[in-house]
Formats: sequence, structure tokens, C-alpha cells
Amino acid sequence: MSSEKTLEDEDTFKILIATDIHLGYLEKDAIRGQDTYNTLNEILDCAKKNKVDFILLGGDLFHENKPSRRCLHSSISMLRKYCMGDSPVTFNILSDQTVNFNTTQFPWVNYQDENLNISIPVFSIHGNHDDPTGAEGLCALDLLSASGLVNHFGHSHSVERIEISPVLMQKGSTKLALYGLGSIPDERLYRMFVNKQVTMLRPKEDQDGWFNLFAIHQNRSKHGPTNYIPEQFLDDFLDLVVWGHEHECLITPARNEQQLFYVTQPGSSVATSLSPGEATKKHIGLLKVKGRKMNMQKIPLKTVRQFFIQDVVLADYEDLFTPETPQVTKKMEDLCYAKVIEMLEEAEKERIGCPLTPEKPLVRLRVDYSGGFETFNTSRFSQKFVDRVANPKDIIHFLRKREYKDDIKDEVTIDYGKLIKPTAVGGLRVEDMVKQYFEAAEQKVQLSLLTEQGMGKAIQEYVDKDEKDAIEELITCQLEKTQRHLQARGVTTEQDIDAEARRCHRPSGANLHDCVSFLTAMNRAKANRLERGEESVDQDMPDVDMNFADDDVVASPAPTRGRGRGGRGRGGRGRGKGECC
Repeated sequence: MSSEKTLEDEDTFKILIATDIHLGYLEKDAIRGQDTYNTLNEILDCAKKNKVDFILLGGDLFHENKPSRRCLHSSISMLRKYCMGDSPVTFNILSDQTVNFNTTQFPWVNYQDENLNISIPVFSIHGNHDDPTGAEGLCALDLLSASGLVNHFGHSHSVERIEISPVLMQKGSTKLALYGLGSIPDERLYRMFVNKQVTMLRPKEDQDGWFNLFAIHQNRSKHGPTNYIPEQFLDDFLDLVVWGHEHECLITPARNEQQLFYVTQPGSSVATSLSPGEATKKHIGLLKVKGRKMNMQKIPLKTVRQFFIQDVVLADYEDLFTPETPQVTKKMEDLCYAKVIEMLEEAEKERIGCPLTPEKPLVRLRVDYSGGFETFNTSRFSQKFVDRVANPKDIIHFLRKREYKDDIKDEVTIDYGKLIKPTAVGGLRVEDMVKQYFEAAEQKVQLSLLTEQGMGKAIQEYVDKDEKDAIEELITCQLEKTQRHLQARGVTTEQDIDAEARRCHRPSGANLHDCVSFLTAMNRAKANRLERGEESVDQDMPDVDMNFADDDVVASPAPTRGRGRGGRGRGGRGRGKGECC
């Protein structure tokens, strides 16, 4: 780290850093619908006023995988307004741009396009909300990339190995290597790091003369055994890691004493959940880099809606009431009312002198009613604040600590811990849950015509992408395939039909056939939507994950694209170094 004053000349990179803008979040809400658009406008305006060299976005620019017309129109309009102009770009790209920008038919940085007039280039990786899907592997960022407004990088097409090739830049005597890795399911990426399948390429010459900046969009905090990416997995030659996906703003660079690099976590620019991490004041960062020195300036966002959260434990107010107190419900409401008023008064004080801050704040009161208390009507309580808060429907959140009773005497003592193995459900994918269900189910309820993998993927499409016909079309497709197989074999008896049907769906290479059936079924589901007029003809195909488990047998390797990607690494920590350029 270095002082800000020493980093102000023609050799200094000025980079505006932001992550998790979630453009379009709650855009149909009467109160909060404009929040994300106002904040993106502020971020871009800040970049222009500070005359930055480029903007770096750490993923989740869009909240939805398929943004609305309004969302796309607004983003294109703002990017055109602030990022196009006559101001010269004063740094050069030295790396192979066909490798860096491999998701577009125009594989070069936008400011070097003779048909465009770019004053502030934008470099962005994709997040888990706006990740690539469909047979073509496209995302909303690719639309902006094709229109010349954003440089989408960090997208690996391989599901077997990941090679992260940096965008090499030079401004004066300062050389910067920009690495990026778009969002990948955490469990898969964790496994690939462990299996040494991730490589971060380095320049061939003067490797110690580059400032190495890495943008990543993964879980940083541990949500399960493998549902996060430890910082120790990353290469130790890095200088600064920009960590997206985590919404809590921890933008001041923190040094990792083991790897000896710094990590900055800008956090989101909008609260997408009413949790404590979102209550931290929102900032973006102005990063200055000269040689191997850097300085991060925190810039508070003024258009972000205020968010206040408090916890109340009713059992701590024994001097006011107990569960047996007459009219205890009214006393509880009075306490909660006072707490909400307290937060509203604090919001008004902070808002003084900040005309850009929205008038109505977000307020959340988490009430622990364990100890014999009963809940009260939250809808009636919220009516008191309809005109004062932005979230009147969910001000109060009741919760209760799990109570363990040791004195229960049952006729039969059952150790439920041995019967049911606790699992971190939050870290499981839908297809994993389906597979676990059938592994634990009795033989009579096992699948015969369908496979667990195929059913899991169909349910995933139904849950994640609202593909209403996914399951029905998969069943129809499998039935037709089985009927054709039985007709070709000429089997007639019921016993022979059952045996032949099982052989049809459990051959060597079953997973490959399963994915072909899945693709066929999803094509039919898409055609059904078009017939009903539910979506336009240019909608993406579903995201097909053909990253088979280790014990799956595949007839031949299938070149596909999914959100998971692979690569090679080095050392016991699953990292690797190669050479590029």
C-alpha cells in the first residue's frame, strides 16, 4: 500500500472498482424499483468525474439471468452516456486479445474498435446471477460486449480444466496483469483446485515487474465443507484480489499473511436481503496503481437506500413483561414500535445534507420470542409505518432459538442423529438432492425409465429457470426412446420388457445418452413456450452441465459448455502457473 499523493502521474492506473450492482432488482416495486438504476448512474458518473482509466466490475451486473427490456435499455443508455466520448484512453493492451475476449465475434478491447469512440472502457466478469446459459453459452454481458459497451472477460469454456490468461496492460512504466474468473459452482471449483486443475498463466518476460490484479466471484465465507473458495487456493504471486459475490462491504484491502496478497471485498451496491451484512454502508473503490504500489480510496455511495437492522430478545426485558403478564402482546408491540421509531430517527439524522439518498429507509427488527412468548400480527403492526419505510410488509422477523428438552420420556428412545445425517442443504444443488433422495429410497420407488441425473437436471430447470414443461417433456422423450428400443428388439412379454427397459437406460455411456435426451426435452419445452407466446424466439437454451461425476462412465468425451469449468493447477494447494503471451 502507498499514499495517495505519490500515485498521481502519467504512470498511474486509476481504476474504479465495483461489484454486485444487481441491476433490475425489484424493478417492479413502486418504492424501490428505481434504486439499482440510480446507483449505477452514480457509479458511472463517479468514474467520469475521477477520469479513471477503466472500470472493473466483479460480477452480477444484472440481478436476473434474463434481464427485462427496461433493464437492458437502461444499462445500454447509461453506458453509452458515460463511457463513450472523445477523451483518449492512455493505456495499451499487450496480450493476445483473441484469448482474453473469447466470447464475442469482435475479440478485441472496445476502445480499439475503429467504429467506436470509447472514453472509459469497462471490464467485467460474470456472476452467478447473470451467468452464461444455453447451448451457445451466452449471458447478458455478451449482449453488451457485442454492442461494444463492455469487455467481458474471465469466461472459461472448458469443463475439464481452467487456464486463466491475463489481460496485459501498460501505462507509462506501469505494467498491470488483469486476471478474471467468472462465477462457477463453488463445490466444483473447490474440487478442481484440490485436483490441481486450475492454472493462472503469467507473462514470459519480467514476471516480477507486473502488478497482478485478480477479479473473482465466489463464496468467500464458508457455507459448507466445499461450498466456498479458501484464499489459500489462490496463487501467491497476486498483489490484489477483488472478491465479488459477498455483499458485505469490506472494501479496505486486507492482507492475507499466508499468501502475502491483499483482498478487497467491495460488496453490493444494493441490499438484496435484509441481513446484517447488507446493513454495512455501501462503497465503491478508486484503485491507483503505480509500478508494484497501490492505494485504495473508499467512495461512499449516496444514492443507496439506507438499511437499519436491530435484534430484540424478548426474554431480556423481564422488568417490562413476561409471558404471563396481562396484555403481554400489546407490551411486545409497544417495545417493537419504540425500536422501529428509534431506527427511523437515526435514518433521518443521517439523511440530513444528502439529497440523493432515498427518503424511505429499509428497516428490519429481528425479534427472538423464545421462552414462552407468542407472536403478534405483523401485518397490522406494519400498517403503522406504511408511509415511512420502504419495506412495510417485512419489518418484523420473528425467530426462536432451538430449544432442547432433556426430560422427555418416550416409550422408545430413538437416536434421530443416526437415522438422519445432517447435511448443509444450502450448499447442495437440486440434482444432488434428487440423487441423494433416490440413493436413500426403497427399491420399489427407484426410477426405471428415467435416471437420477436426468430427473435432477429437469427439476433444476424447473426451479431455477421456471421451465414449466421440463419434467413432462423429459418423461415423454424417455418414453419415446424406450418404445423405439423395445420395438427394435421385438420383445413382447412383460418380464422381457422390464429387463430390456433397464438395459436400455443403464448401458455404458448412460450419462451421455441422458444428456442428449435432456437437450431434446428442453428443446421441446422451449417450443411449447413459443407456441403459448410466453417468451421471444431469442431466449437462451438451458444451461446443461455435462461435468459427470468420477464414477460415471462416458462413451466419449463430449465438448460442452456449462457454468463449471476446469483446468490444471500446481502444488498441494491446487494452483498452477504457466506462461502466456
